[in-house]
Amino acid sequence: MKNESFFDKQYKKAYLELSNGIKLEGRAVGADVSVSGEMVFNTGMLGYSEAMTDPSYLGQILVFSFCLIGNYGIPFPEDGDFFSSQGHESSSIKTQGVIVSDIYGGCHHHEGGISLEDWMKKQSVPGIAGIDTRYLVQIIRGSGNLWGRIVPEGSALQDKNKFEFLSHFKDGEYVDPSKYNLMPSVSTKERQIMGKGSKKVAVIDCGAKWNIMRMLIERGCDVEVLPWDTDFSTVKCAGWVISNGPGDPKNTADLVERIKKDVLTSNKPILGICLGHQLLALASGAKTKRLSHGHRSHNQPVFSLPDKKAYMSSQNHRYAVEKNSIQPGWELWFENANDDSVEGLKHKTKPFMSVQFHPEASSGPNDTSWIMDQFVDLIRK
Repeated sequence: MKNESFFDKQYKKAYLELSNGIKLEGRAVGADVSVSGEMVFNTGMLGYSEAMTDPSYLGQILVFSFCLIGNYGIPFPEDGDFFSSQGHESSSIKTQGVIVSDIYGGCHHHEGGISLEDWMKKQSVPGIAGIDTRYLVQIIRGSGNLWGRIVPEGSALQDKNKFEFLSHFKDGEYVDPSKYNLMPSVSTKERQIMGKGSKKVAVIDCGAKWNIMRMLIERGCDVEVLPWDTDFSTVKCAGWVISNGPGDPKNTADLVERIKKDVLTSNKPILGICLGHQLLALASGAKTKRLSHGHRSHNQPVFSLPDKKAYMSSQNHRYAVEKNSIQPGWELWFENANDDSVEGLKHKTKPFMSVQFHPEASSGPNDTSWIMDQFVDLIRK
């Protein structure tokens, strides 16, 4: 008698086809569509909804190395206010798809909600379960640059209208999001005012995580969220935040030049976060590079040079500032304790600072939330 496999008995098959020729089989979860993207991984045990809605993951297939994902479901607030919910960092899933070892089918969240897989189906995001994700992480680590396709059996191709950048790619081509300017796909289309504080902070939205705005509002700021292509000379504010976002910082059209011309010359407090840190560095005259291994986890140790203290940080980036390109007048603020890469810069005389990690975390450790306090204090002074 033939011995049937686990997949033959119960589940629809799905395949992960990697650009290095490796093909892995698992069971299809989420939406029944075929997608492609850059292969990346995250080692966090929690925070999967925050990660999947983080615009910095746009165009990427996210591998969760932890053994079980979805164990508390996806929070859906009763009032429908996703901005106020701590489980969402944008209005929709930004990952192309996800790879998990196992996925939980229920929801046990205090705000109520639905299961992770039901949420993926609603948002037309596919995934594969039943793959040895720790083995897959080793493949990604050893490959440097790696792209993949999630192909459920008999599935249709992804709708290219879902995100603007997808229209550049042909059917069957591996999607490399860094090839194109991703700002139009993640930035707000209109200027938005949030909060009722006494000091206005202008947030240049390069794919900003919502927790940046939440933390500024909690600290008494009036926040104006700006489209990436705003004429910054028309903005009146007490300080600037250049947000996180996806892609290559050098592939952002004229954004760097506009930051140099209108933001740096304003001499008002500036905080750059992740991609915003790289953009501010480029505007100052420094250079950026693509790392051989990206930093994407909740447990990246960073070392503050001025006060000789170490902090745990949340990170999600593939590019970094070249240390030997830091310009006169600027100083190294943080270093990565694992690979000595640049994790933060400060101007020696002006109120400009930037960090490669996420002081707003969400999800991740809150060790560096004091940076937001320091920035708001500069505005008040």
